[in-house]
Amino acid sequence: MNYILFDGPSRNNLLPFTFTRPVADIRVGILTIREKWETFLKTTTTTITEDYLSDKYPMVEMEENVMINASCLPNLELVEMIKDLKENQAIFKDEAIIAFFAKEAQDDIDFNSFETFEFRAPIIKIENTWDIFSKNGEAIQEDFNLITKDRISQPIPPSNNIIAPENIFIEAGATLEFTTLNASKGPIYIGKNTEIMEGATIRGSFALCEHAVVKLGTKIYGPTTVGPYCKVGGEVTNSVLFANTNKGHEGYLGNSVLGEWCNLGADTNTSNLKNNYAEVRLWDYETESFAKTGLQFCGLMMGDHSKCGINTMFNTGTVVGVSANIFGSGFPRNFVPSFSWGGSSGFTTYLTKKAFEVASVVMSRRKEQFTEQDRAILECIFEKTKAYRRD
Repeated sequence: MNYILFDGPSRNNLLPFTFTRPVADIRVGILTIREKWETFLKTTTTTITEDYLSDKYPMVEMEENVMINASCLPNLELVEMIKDLKENQAIFKDEAIIAFFAKEAQDDIDFNSFETFEFRAPIIKIENTWDIFSKNGEAIQEDFNLITKDRISQPIPPSNNIIAPENIFIEAGATLEFTTLNASKGPIYIGKNTEIMEGATIRGSFALCEHAVVKLGTKIYGPTTVGPYCKVGGEVTNSVLFANTNKGHEGYLGNSVLGEWCNLGADTNTSNLKNNYAEVRLWDYETESFAKTGLQFCGLMMGDHSKCGINTMFNTGTVVGVSANIFGSGFPRNFVPSFSWGGSSGFTTYLTKKAFEVASVVMSRRKEQFTEQDRAILECIFEKTKAYRRD
């Protein structure tokens, strides 16, 4: 069977992260949503997403296809139900579509003509940006169970101070000495070829993905995910870093999500709680206004390729778009549009020529190429977000 992950109605609620990727390629827990589905289904998947992303994330359609809402995280019961889908059948939960069977020749899908099934068991859904960190603990536990089932961890080096070693799994090539790992509150997963430097103190749940580094004396509170090739230092609480992103120095990051190719300058701090303890509002791209989150704790949402200088201070509930460059004293405003250059004293447009030069250099340091596909995606985002910028 051919499986296709579609963005669904949650896509705009997941901006700025879905500016540069389909919903399926958001990381939450240890794996991306796509990696979770492919592990369960034991096959590759393709994507239905925005036209400007489709060259990099193409859809492969066959005669028979099962379409899956990418905002839904898989579990064994749901996957078995999806595998049993036949022509003109669909699965819903609380009136929201989860999956349906589609023939290549079907141009229009009318669910009124489908046989529908209700999925009644609990499911994790990623429908808003803050779900990425607020549901990260559940997602880490699910991924930990999936990845480590019937496998044996590498031995924990004896120099480390360990609490609840049965909840710790270490992959081959990981190095860690003289650290403190407390997995009594949630699992700790240490991926392939990672490094945790001396003096780091980590409380689960925690995921360190392949080739990532935790620097000297870092303090991490779960649930936190440090994605592939990321570097973290300072103090981190309940945050998710997607991949190839650095928060390598002192400073606090809490209840936050950072996309790919981001960099936080030394002593950057994020506020995750308002002085009056009020509910946090976040910029909503759909309504073009600030919307309630229902959360008391919410820090920074930063899109791909964005950077900030040393000593940057982010207010509670700040949204930074794609390829922004923030610097200077004082607090920048709570919404920084994509391709903005500046800080609390104001912003100008970060010209694509300069932004692309930086992206090319940054990616080449990780032996990655800034491709024509990447350039075309960012150029489209530049045009799409033009209305938010004021020179």
